[in-house]
Amino acid sequence: MQNPQYAILRFAKYKGPEIGHIEAHNERTKEKYASNPDVDTSRSHLNYHLVQPERKYRAEAERQIAEAKCRTRKDSVRVAEALITANPEFFKGKKKVEVRDFFEEAVRFIEKHQSKETIISAVVHMDEKTPHMHLSFVPLTPDKRLSAKDIVGNKKKLTWWQDNFWKHMVRKWPDLERGESASETGRTHIPPRLFKEAAHLNRQRDMILKLLGEVNPLNAKKKSAEIETLLEQYIPGVERMQTQMRKFDSAYKSLRAENAGLKKQVDSSKESIKRRLEVSQQLQELEDLRRTVENIPQEILQAYQVAPKTMNFER
Repeated sequence: MQNPQYAILRFAKYKGPEIGHIEAHNERTKEKYASNPDVDTSRSHLNYHLVQPERKYRAEAERQIAEAKCRTRKDSVRVAEALITANPEFFKGKKKVEVRDFFEEAVRFIEKHQSKETIISAVVHMDEKTPHMHLSFVPLTPDKRLSAKDIVGNKKKLTWWQDNFWKHMVRKWPDLERGESASETGRTHIPPRLFKEAAHLNRQRDMILKLLGEVNPLNAKKKSAEIETLLEQYIPGVERMQTQMRKFDSAYKSLRAENAGLKKQVDSSKESIKRRLEVSQQLQELEDLRRTVENIPQEILQAYQVAPKTMNFER
């Protein structure tokens, strides 16, 4: 029996400096992607644009906002991103031209419901495990208001997008099934990049601890330089993760409360068991991330405090 094939559409919203981070990822402007081991840079030449950016994401967003004469706040969402893909089974055995056809059709769908002029970039990544497209746009409404909330910002609207995306794509690919949105499953979607960043931070932490344990009077200068380089990446990286994880605090609390309630239930129906497993998995994911960023080892904090003072570890 063939595994189900799902059309997947997810949205994310970005406000300030994070716009530059998603641009660097989407446009592959970094030299290395240590924080994302799924990126195979030897295949990055296979990536392609369906909408080529004319300028930097933030600059293009500010240009469109200024032309529309929108009122903005410091925390206004300036860029929205649609992640479009399907599960791996859908792409299995498909030729490059067939994969491209899927993403071109997805762009046509977005353009039916969001002004083509607001799209900053649509880039297809073929250098990760599953082909996917990042389509970034300025969330301007037809009456020229900057409002990500109106476009993608509530449960009803997200369900509408999911329904209509499936209806559009299934005409061409009848085997596609409708994907479940986060709003319907009750799941707060945690971007895969957060788990990759967390894994990278863990590797950096382990390397710093290893180097600290190897320092002696003979190698202090060399080891100090290595440690300082890692600290300059690790500490700010943890701080960024802590900021991002705060967004999931309310989801974490509600999941814990739901999990406690589910444990008390005697209902053993298929639906109840499925939900218990879902909640348990979501909690585990959030707890794994929280553990990564909540506690920086004391010896690393001490080393970081010494770092600006030339990292003199000689004893």
